[in-house]
Amino acid sequence: MKKLLLSLLAVSALAFTTQAQTEKGNFMVGGDVEFSSGKTDGNPKSNIDFSVVPSVGYFIAKDIAVGTGIGYQFSKDYNYTTINPTTGFSTKTSAFVVSPFVRGYKGINDQFKFFGQLSVPMSFGNTKAGDVNGDNFTKVSKNNNVGVALSPGFAFFPSKKFGIEFSVNGISYNDYNAKDGNDNDNGGSKNFNIGANFFAPKIGVQFYL
Repeated sequence: MKKLLLSLLAVSALAFTTQAQTEKGNFMVGGDVEFSSGKTDGNPKSNIDFSVVPSVGYFIAKDIAVGTGIGYQFSKDYNYTTINPTTGFSTKTSAFVVSPFVRGYKGINDQFKFFGQLSVPMSFGNTKAGDVNGDNFTKVSKNNNVGVALSPGFAFFPSKKFGIEFSVNGISYNDYNAKDGNDNDNGGSKNFNIGANFFAPKIGVQFYL
């Protein structure tokens, strides 16, 4: 009886973990959530950075998915000097984020797959400036950022409907532009980055339906 139960458990586990759901016609649902908070010596309050970008993808072919992420970013920073505290100020930035993507998988076996993702992250928001205590904010600029990123990653599937991902920054390009309250150009930047830090990967989860 004991051997029979163990056999049934083994068969059930095998059936549960075989064949990750990256076949044509399936969906994957996931996203990114980031939060950080830290206080610089002398600042009256802690700086805050927060973003949430849920995403959904559809497999147009086996191991190939297209989709998009839609979300929100927010940050609040304090700038304060002990020499002259009255000159301190704070900034608050918020943005709407859209990030369409295409992803391709290459399987090692049923539970392990490499993937590469090409995305076009875009954000549209504004920046407000306030006093040193983080009050009395007024809008000082509106800004937008358009980028292109190619990121490699690795997915582990403990079950056929759930995946744990490890990815790194690969190649990316960002074009940032800002305008003041009168809609005049207020500076910008263009950045190209290449390289991957395998000792600091991004960790995420995806659900496959």
